[in-house]
Amino acid sequence: MLLGDDLLAWLVLAMGAALVFGNVLAILKPPLQPKEGELPTAPIGRSVAMILVGLIAGIWALASLLK
Repeated sequence: MLLGDDLLAWLVLAMGAALVFGNVLAILKPPLQPKEGELPTAPIGRSVAMILVGLIAGIWALASLLK
């Protein structure tokens, strides 16, 4: 099997990293000209919540991989 018995931990790590990276970029670099119907900036509360969820998932996955 691809990546052995740790496939789930690797997938959780990738998903957590994507949540953190994507939401940090959404906060730091909003679109220059948002399209009609889009928000001009990312909602800060929701973005911070998703960053925290991604951090928890990433730390948990790293702890599982480094066991």
